[in-house]
Amino acid sequence: MIKHLRSAADLDADTATLILDTAAEMATLAGREVKKLPTLRGRTVVNLFYEDSTRTRISFEAAAKRLSADVINFSAKGSSVSKGESLKDTALTLQAMGADAVVIRHPASGAPHRLAAWVDGSVVNAGDGTHEHPTQALLDAYTMRSRLGKIDGLRVAIVGDVLHSRVARSNVLLLTTLGAQVTVVGPPTLIPKDIAPALATDTKVSYDLDSVLPDTDVVMMLRVQTERMQNSYFPSAREYSRRYGLDVARMRKLPEHAIVMHPGPMNRGMEIAPEVADSSRSTIVEQVANGVSARMAVLYLLLGGKA
Repeated sequence: MIKHLRSAADLDADTATLILDTAAEMATLAGREVKKLPTLRGRTVVNLFYEDSTRTRISFEAAAKRLSADVINFSAKGSSVSKGESLKDTALTLQAMGADAVVIRHPASGAPHRLAAWVDGSVVNAGDGTHEHPTQALLDAYTMRSRLGKIDGLRVAIVGDVLHSRVARSNVLLLTTLGAQVTVVGPPTLIPKDIAPALATDTKVSYDLDSVLPDTDVVMMLRVQTERMQNSYFPSAREYSRRYGLDVARMRKLPEHAIVMHPGPMNRGMEIAPEVADSSRSTIVEQVANGVSARMAVLYLLLGGKA
């Protein structure tokens, strides 16, 4: 049993597989006229977001509402946080209101771990700094399994700004736990030197995208997070795109069954060409839809079922 989902490292293979199997069941709701279950009726889920978000916040809100939970959306902007209220005081306020689960996005790495010490309810990490984003990794894994039928044995390339990517870290942890072989690819300045030993000892590192593509089942492109960059990590956007952007010519190097992923939002024309993003190999829209199912599974198992 797990109470919180603060990191992909919280999940062993059996628990992660249970979540993916539950997400598959939740996905069947999309075909129903009434897309709701009464499972979490009477429970309160708080979306505590200290950073701007569209996909993740709406996805968690939709997931909680489809499980019939009461949802409170808390934005740091326009709240007491702007007056200097600490995370601990905010947590104590939510605790007093009887929050059963708190979904938190925060610019500080480790914030979900601190929050879990201050509230009785479950804490779900929706992205903390440049640390982790475990539910994104779960929806990515679910998408891979839906498209390719398995995760164990898949060769996955995670390409781009790995240094600033919480998505990359969670995916490396989860995918290796589930038996995939992960290679991180990017310029040396955007690959953490300790990425392999720190996350998974069998993770590979490459600085040459073209050499990796022919032996890849899944290529996951990452957004270049210029807002987190204080220095120059590559000469220019054009040079980055030339070396590490996925265009049509590079997509043709992939095996016929391979798929293309991106957690969004995308810098079209930089890390991924529009023709690739909109191609039949792309799972980008599917990832958004699958995100609701995966997050329903997480909330259901943490609050209403077994995990």
